[in-house]
Amino acid sequence: LLRRSLARLGAAPPLLHLRSRPSAMPAEPAAAHAAEKPPLTSDYLDCAQLRFSLGCTTVADKAPLKAQLLKQIEEKEMAPFYRATCEALGWEADAALLAKLEAANATELARLSDAIKTAEESEGESEICSAMLAKAEFLMRIGERAKALAALEETYAKTVGLGPKLDLLLTKLRLALFFDDKKLTADTIDAAKGLLDQGGDWERRNRLKVYEAVFHISTRSFKKAADLLLDSVATFTATELISYNTFVLYTVTTSLLSLPRADLKSKVIDAPEILQVLGEIPHLANLLNGLYECRYRTLMEALVGIVDSLYADRYMHAHTRFYWRELRVLAYNQFLESYRSVSLAGMATSFGVSADFLDKELSGFIAAERLSCKIDKVNLVVSSTRPDKQSAQFHSAIKQGDLLLNRLQKLSRVINV
Repeated sequence: LLRRSLARLGAAPPLLHLRSRPSAMPAEPAAAHAAEKPPLTSDYLDCAQLRFSLGCTTVADKAPLKAQLLKQIEEKEMAPFYRATCEALGWEADAALLAKLEAANATELARLSDAIKTAEESEGESEICSAMLAKAEFLMRIGERAKALAALEETYAKTVGLGPKLDLLLTKLRLALFFDDKKLTADTIDAAKGLLDQGGDWERRNRLKVYEAVFHISTRSFKKAADLLLDSVATFTATELISYNTFVLYTVTTSLLSLPRADLKSKVIDAPEILQVLGEIPHLANLLNGLYECRYRTLMEALVGIVDSLYADRYMHAHTRFYWRELRVLAYNQFLESYRSVSLAGMATSFGVSADFLDKELSGFIAAERLSCKIDKVNLVVSSTRPDKQSAQFHSAIKQGDLLLNRLQKLSRVINV
């Protein structure tokens, strides 16, 4: 769309190549890195998601997931991860498979240690760093958390250059997210931001936004996550972290709770990058359009399906009940804004639920002061009681003024003493 618009205007195409659905790493990596390393993939973090899904009670058919996970473990020779997975899921470990994986790990570690020793004896600093990084990435791949973290720290201390250091911090972030270490994730994000303040290319900056957004999702900071994800829609390249479809799922679900209707329309509903894959994600289009177009029955049906998907997601799992509740509150408030009063049966029909269910649902939200309405049980009518904004602002100003006066009085006592 951008190229066609510029062509009609007679302008030159931009240097930045916008991709709505990337399938590989960004188009502008450094030539040396492209020659040395294959593109990063999400296989590593997919193993953590598979293990989480196998422990999730809502997943019905676990046999294909188990087969897929065991295949990944055997291909990547993940002996420590296999041992931890068997303990976490209550599996009986295959002794022969475990012995085979451990023997392969010991052989590879010996080879990598010899490579580091050879580099230290006869090669330069860059070769030493490359050998150390190879060992750190191997330890990370097989699931040796503590040893991998120590190896990454040692490699970081010897690394020179802003770009390679940022790449190491992104690798460390993947390790932290794999093991769900929130403190390590937060500290690493702060360190990466500090380096980006000194300079950094747009590609690493945009990848870090996605990493930070995923961290905010895991800590229920949906507004921060939505802002970062929307900034990355046109330039998404973090395919080593999540797939593009998962990225769109996170973007839409967090934006629904965070954006006003006008912004939701311009930034999400009309975004071509999102529209391109929206239909590939079950229930997501109905969830988004159902809320915006006030088709509440469609919204409620889609919400049930989306909640099942979010419950099986390792970043959204802990916040599924919160999301289920908050989106319903949002829909009820939006519906009631259009009416002064509405029959309970009519509102129940609009949402595709029974009047008794809606009565109990609204009563709970009214008691928690989440909805501004009253239920007339005699006439079975829901009456909206929208608060006066000017009155609310006046009382808020009075309250803040009282707090300010109290603080000034306390300060004056300290000064007088």
